[in-house]
Amino acid sequence: MDIMNDDTEGCYLNRTVKFFYEKSGKNISDHWRPRDYVIVSMGMTVCFVVIFSNLLVIGAIFKNKRFHFPIYYLLGNLALADLFSGVSYLHLMFHTGPWTIKLSKHQWFVRQGLIDTSLTASVLNLLAVAVERHQTIFNMQLHSKMSTRRVLIIMLFIWLVAIIMGLVPTMGWHCLCDLDNCSTMAPLYSRSYLVFWAVLNLLTFSIMVAVYTRIFIYVRHKSKQMSQHTTQMRHRETVLNLMKTVSLILGCFVICWTPGLVVLLLDGLGCEKCKVLRYEKYCLVLAECNSLVNPIIYSLRDNDMRKTFKEILCPCLQRRGRQKKSGVHFNTLEQENSESRSAKPQEKSNGAPLIRDGSEDIPASSES
Repeated sequence: MDIMNDDTEGCYLNRTVKFFYEKSGKNISDHWRPRDYVIVSMGMTVCFVVIFSNLLVIGAIFKNKRFHFPIYYLLGNLALADLFSGVSYLHLMFHTGPWTIKLSKHQWFVRQGLIDTSLTASVLNLLAVAVERHQTIFNMQLHSKMSTRRVLIIMLFIWLVAIIMGLVPTMGWHCLCDLDNCSTMAPLYSRSYLVFWAVLNLLTFSIMVAVYTRIFIYVRHKSKQMSQHTTQMRHRETVLNLMKTVSLILGCFVICWTPGLVVLLLDGLGCEKCKVLRYEKYCLVLAECNSLVNPIIYSLRDNDMRKTFKEILCPCLQRRGRQKKSGVHFNTLEQENSESRSAKPQEKSNGAPLIRDGSEDIPASSES
């Protein structure tokens, strides 16, 4: 339990959480205000929806063998990261407001570490999906040729980095021995750590923007080529769907993450006029919404994923589906290869056929 005596000269290792909050200027109310109820209610609602939707995605990937490919493994890991994010934010909702003053420093670091870990994992998973989509779309493949082992290594690496990022402040990058360097939003965190964390995520964000912009330009160019040189409208529709998906992914990520990262960076830089505390909780809820929209963007646009959702939620639909097939169908890799072998190149662009014998085709509906 925290006591009120200094542990060593210049350090405050045994001070209470309240001490650091008062020193940083972030006052903790000892009673619940209407604003607190609104923020906590919003946060808990988002958390429950995030947990449910991502459990649904993970269940669908396990249930349907047609999703046992690299892209869906990455989407499953993304859903797991978003699920962990929902649990972390739910834990925060029960340890915020007037409850914060009752936390020990260890409990406070655990609360913040869970959030850092979950958000870092979500961002890295989004980056991994972006790179996989870039490789697949540019090679005109249905699925990436990455081995399952390589995908598992990438997934483990993502979680390793995320856990390390969550533990860094606890391992020493804090301000318990440097009160002047304590941040305002996270009073036990060093301002330099906030700058590092915000810049690192903004850098990842920039890489994602570059990757998705390149995909967008390529898809737009390929769409024009197909509309001029091929009669297979199914391929053109696929390209257009991918372009729409890319726009949604990029737009939602910008909307959900930019405000929070900018506020963290301003706090880390010591901007006293920015009034970061006024926007703190709203930015947290908005960032958490990214974990909510990810299942929608990456999964609900896939017809087979949507059908599997319905089968999980309403088992009776699965029995009916055996009698009557759905009008929208997403071919497997083997089926696509079989069709591509039987298809003959009809028109060429720049001297190369758009459909080559034995090549892997892209699906009728957007995967991501």
